[in-house]
Amino acid sequence: MYRLAQVNIARMLAPLSDPQMAGFVAQLDAINALADESPGFLWRLQTAEGNATALRPYEDDLILVNLSLWASLSQLSAFVYKSRHRHVMQQRRQWFERFEGPYLALWWVPAGHIPNVEEAKERLAYLHAHGEAPYAFSFKKAFSAPEEANEPSVQVVLEW
Repeated sequence: MYRLAQVNIARMLAPLSDPQMAGFVAQLDAINALADESPGFLWRLQTAEGNATALRPYEDDLILVNLSLWASLSQLSAFVYKSRHRHVMQQRRQWFERFEGPYLALWWVPAGHIPNVEEAKERLAYLHAHGEAPYAFSFKKAFSAPEEANEPSVQVVLEW
């Protein structure tokens, strides 16, 4: 059995303490709680504060990381595109720069495996260097979990 890991990164326009980021910060707890309660949600990276905004895994201190596990691609898609999360995504240019290259990567992990930040960074780097593949992909060109595929690299097409 496999689970879907997802990582996304974003470069803030200003530090979290800056008034420009207040709208993002004000919605953070509610959106994290929505994710936690969403069908298919299994786990997310967080510190004792309940989010991952204190983590700085890149040399650039303005880059935030979000890492989570989901039971399925369709359940993650529903959270991202059909819940209140979508409204926050539509506002992202108020708080985050447009990213050059991939800022999101998806990949399948065996049940029981919790990905770490280094693994997530590796998947993003792979996607940037090699493009979509079962090792790292996006919503645009998703791949089935290994036990669901007739062959190891079956592409899944999602329609919104």
